[in-house]
Amino acid sequence: MISAHQAETGAYPACEEFSAYRGYSWFRDGSFIAEGMSRQGQPGSATAFHDWCGRVLASRQRQVAELVRQARSGVVPEAKDMLPTRFTLAGESGADEWWDLQLDGYGAWLWAVHEHAARHQVAPERWRVGIETACDYLAQFWNTPCYDWWEEHAEQRHGSTLGAAYAGLAACAASPALDDRRRTLAGAAAAQVKDTILTEGVAGGGHLSKWIGTDAVDASLAACVVPFGVVPVGHPVAAATLAKIETDLLAGGGVHRFAADVFFGGGQWPLLSCLLGWNHARAGRRDKAAGLLRWAMAQADPDGLVPEQVGHHLLHPEHRPEWIAKWGPVAKPLLWSHGMILILADELGTNLEN
Repeated sequence: MISAHQAETGAYPACEEFSAYRGYSWFRDGSFIAEGMSRQGQPGSATAFHDWCGRVLASRQRQVAELVRQARSGVVPEAKDMLPTRFTLAGESGADEWWDLQLDGYGAWLWAVHEHAARHQVAPERWRVGIETACDYLAQFWNTPCYDWWEEHAEQRHGSTLGAAYAGLAACAASPALDDRRRTLAGAAAAQVKDTILTEGVAGGGHLSKWIGTDAVDASLAACVVPFGVVPVGHPVAAATLAKIETDLLAGGGVHRFAADVFFGGGQWPLLSCLLGWNHARAGRRDKAAGLLRWAMAQADPDGLVPEQVGHHLLHPEHRPEWIAKWGPVAKPLLWSHGMILILADELGTNLEN
C-alpha cells in the first residue's frame, strides 16, 4: 500500500483519498512511514523519502539562515515566515490554507534519517545540507510555541513536539554529516530541551503532560519514551506516562489521542495503538504489544486499507457529523497507520503475511 502510493519525488502522501490531505506530505507522518519501510526490507523507498526531505530543506537553507539571524538579533519571526507544516508532493509550500508552524516533523525527520542511515550503512552526508538546515532551525526555535502533532493549540509548548526536537537534535549531536560546531550546538540544544521537558513538562502525577502547564495527557507522549528516548524504558516518568495513557485513552484495544478530542467525534487511532505497542514491546511486555498490533490490523477493511481513526468508541460522538460534512468520511488509507503497523510488527518479529 505504501509503495503504491509513494510519489515519484519520494514523498509519502498522507492520504490521497481524503480531501484535506490530498497532494500533501508531512515530515512527521513520512518519517514514521519511512522507518517502517526501512525496517521491513524496503530501504530504497525510505531512502527516496529522505532524499525528498533533504531536497525540500536544502531549498530552504537561506530562509532558515535568515530566520536564525533575525532571532539572534532579537527579532521574533512571524509564523507565516517559518517553515510550513506540510509540503506538496513536489516539495513546494502549497496554496491551500493550513495550520502552519509545527516543529515536530523536523525533529522526527532528523531522528528517522539517522536511524535509516545506521541500519543500512548509508552515509548521512548524503543529506548533509538538509540535516544542517533542520538542525539550525530546531536548535534556534525548539522552545517556540507551535501547533502540536494534531495541528491544534499553537499557543502551547507540547511534550511530544519537544520530544521530537530532542530526538532530532540528539541525533545531530553525534552525526558525521555535521561539523564540530553544529554537533556542539545540537548537543547543547538537546540538553536544554530535555531539561525543559523534565522540569516543566511533568505533571503532578509524575507523567509527561500534553503541554507545559496542564495535567492532561496525549497518546503521542509515548514517543518521548520510544522511540525518542527523552526518558528510558522503565524510568519512573516513562512508567507513569504510559500508565496514564492506558488509563485515560485506551479503550477496547484502541488508543484515543486525548480526552477532549472532538475530531470526527474522537475515535481510536491505529497508529497510536501501535505507538503504545512499540513501547510495550521494547519494555518486554510482548503480550500487550501483540494485542495492540492485532487490534490495529483488525481495523483494515476487506481491501487491506487502514484508516486514520475508527468510530467504535467515540469520546464525543455529537461532533462527528460536522467533520463529515466538512471533509467527508475519515481518511483511508492513512499511510502513517500502515507505517506504524510495519514498525510494531518488526519490533515483535511478526511475519505480517501469516
